[in-house]
Amino acid sequence: MIDLLAQSPFDLSTERRLVIIADWLPPDFGAVGQYMLMRARSLAERGHEVTLLGLSSKEASRVQSHIGKGSLTEIRLAARPVPRGSLAGRLAWTIRTDLRLVFGAFDRLRQADGILFTGSPPFLIHFLVPLKPFWKGRLVYRITDFHPECLIAAQERPSLGLQALLALTNFWRRRVDAFEVLGEDQLRRLRATGVDAARIALVRDGSPVSFPPNCQGDPLPADLIGHCVLLYSGNYGIAHEVETVAEGYHRHHREGTGRVRLWLSASGAGTEELVRRFTQEKLPFHRSAPVPLERLPGLLRAPHAHLVTLKDRFVGYVMPSKIYACLESGRPLIFVGSAESDVDLLARTSGVRYWRTSCGDPAMFASALEELADSVCRAGTAAG
Repeated sequence: MIDLLAQSPFDLSTERRLVIIADWLPPDFGAVGQYMLMRARSLAERGHEVTLLGLSSKEASRVQSHIGKGSLTEIRLAARPVPRGSLAGRLAWTIRTDLRLVFGAFDRLRQADGILFTGSPPFLIHFLVPLKPFWKGRLVYRITDFHPECLIAAQERPSLGLQALLALTNFWRRRVDAFEVLGEDQLRRLRATGVDAARIALVRDGSPVSFPPNCQGDPLPADLIGHCVLLYSGNYGIAHEVETVAEGYHRHHREGTGRVRLWLSASGAGTEELVRRFTQEKLPFHRSAPVPLERLPGLLRAPHAHLVTLKDRFVGYVMPSKIYACLESGRPLIFVGSAESDVDLLARTSGVRYWRTSCGDPAMFASALEELADSVCRAGTAAG
């Protein structure tokens, strides 16, 4: 499990009162919120007075507790789900939500010795940095995803409006006190925007769960028993490679041995596209909902191997945080993505059996599936 105390950049002697801002907090599903809650608890144990501000799909709440030498106040604002249907709707939701978060904790922000905000929800930088004269504490930006770069990368044609927004975002970035990035690829991207390297710290997420020696995998769904099982877990969104996986999986079942079964314990646009295509092509697969954090170790120990994907144009803008828990599980890994991504760096140095497939090379992915099935047959291992 991640050692958050060792990674904390905050000084207890000078920055006792901290405010952390994220989006969806547990029990809502969201990797950023899960990591920030862990971070907040660790900082409280260290002696800080921490306020964690985020969103809830249920109801608004405020809970204060004493943890270790410090305290933690969790403030959840009730919010509707992000409207995924249109870009305009998402931007309107984001602006409204950012304003609610900033002004919902305005007094605490003014009193804080340090403020840590994330890339989720997007564009908080456009509200926090202009108001910087009101904050006495250091402003630290933990870039989880780059915005608006992710919006730009998702578009087929360049947008003058988004380019103007990017220029304004870079203007504000150069006025943030310090940054945390999730990987070396993100560090390179951030330095390219003009941010001084001296203000950037590499602070990896790490696995949010641990795998004790006696940790057993969950039982496999009935239709996966007897097959080589490849699991994709978590969010399968716009940044994740779909076409290479879909076409490579098709080749594996139509031209290869078809021994691998893909298990999608996932949500997101990529999941829906794979389900649509596999159903239309009558390819075998299994789909289930993402599991809560406490059930994650059992899920990740259930399959023979894990699948992680990332489109080339999102490298350095997005870091799939699931990679840490997947590697910690000890299961082999197939990565569909670029060697420039920190996913490849982490996997190559992890010690687990690892295959990387380039985006746009379905034959290479189909070959990796065959090699995975061969290795499982040779080892005689059983999933679950």
